[in-house]
Amino acid sequence: MADLMLDNFDLRSPFSHINPEDIRIDDTTLRDGEQTAGVVFSNHEKIRIAQLLDEIGVHQIEAGIPAMGGDEKAVIKEIAGLGLRSSILGWNRAVIPDIQHSIDCGVDAVAISIATSDIHIKHKLKKDRAWVVDSVVESVKFAKENGLYVSVNAEDGSRTDIGFLIEFGNAAKEAGADRIRFCDTIGVMDPFSTFQIIRDFKESVGTDVEMHTHNDFGMATANALAGVKAGANWINTTVNGLGERAGNAALEEVIMAMKYLGHIELGFKTEMFRELSEYVARASARTIPIWKAIVGTNVFAHESGIHADGVIKNPKTYEVFAPEEVGLERQLVIGKHSGSASIVQKFREFGVEIDQDAAQEVLTAVRSASVELKRSLFEKELVYIYQDYLRKHGKEPYEACE
Repeated sequence: MADLMLDNFDLRSPFSHINPEDIRIDDTTLRDGEQTAGVVFSNHEKIRIAQLLDEIGVHQIEAGIPAMGGDEKAVIKEIAGLGLRSSILGWNRAVIPDIQHSIDCGVDAVAISIATSDIHIKHKLKKDRAWVVDSVVESVKFAKENGLYVSVNAEDGSRTDIGFLIEFGNAAKEAGADRIRFCDTIGVMDPFSTFQIIRDFKESVGTDVEMHTHNDFGMATANALAGVKAGANWINTTVNGLGERAGNAALEEVIMAMKYLGHIELGFKTEMFRELSEYVARASARTIPIWKAIVGTNVFAHESGIHADGVIKNPKTYEVFAPEEVGLERQLVIGKHSGSASIVQKFREFGVEIDQDAAQEVLTAVRSASVELKRSLFEKELVYIYQDYLRKHGKEPYEACE
């Protein structure tokens, strides 16, 4: 069993060394989520999303960018005044006027963000490393003097020289920062390199670390969890994985993966996930793919005969958790790949008991119709096929099928 161990962590229980009370979720749907190209939330929608995030149990809500002024500043101030249980955080550049805008809004926390990679420092900021450190130290001190919780964001941290990243983290910590947000800004990390970097950073700096991961290579959730395994205790998420380019780590994925893969129960109202996802999808005009992990309608839809038969006998054969746990329902889909067990079960739902011979003959007709239509069948179409079967055998259709 020794080969299952890595640095004293049991890979079968990847978070067994973690106290659930130490893990916090900071959701940035209202900031980075709204930065998805083409997405704009109305003020009403931002308030409602904040209320839903608070209700499900999010520890901190990144409400937006106060320095934008106008509607943005007004709605952040309104959210901060709602009396939510969640901490309300405003995002800022590492400049004093930005932080003053956050103070004006009445938030209790600020993110102070500045680029740390050489490519950003040289080509975007047109400054040097010393200027970056000085800017963040000055900004953190100002924020702490005004009684704020401070997260310092190392933008493009994943492409930052690790030596400078540690220097930057220590300077921010000494200035009073409460945590450092490690940003995989363009999503170039993998879980293995993430684990190594976060472990080294945590050991060298010692402050709380937050994971901000992007999904450009489909690894945002995996990288966030790898960071937690290495010692990070905050995760930055968005509902449905909204965010710039390919998006961010999805709130619903992170919470359910922590619970069922990491055995860490964070106490969220997961039964509200589909409701929350649907609301954010409508507000962002971005449809939830039916195959979307955790909240997609196909997560608990079964058509394949072998899979459906297993689920009918015991849902745990092909489902890790019950659909009700995330606000969904189980579906038996009838189509080309269905088996006779699905036919029997489906008609049982209609209040009709059919024998195996009838189920097999109906199944043959179902498969033929499904191929012709290039889709699964609606329930009414299935009923019509059964009525045809009854007529063919000289039987009157059951009343339940009329």
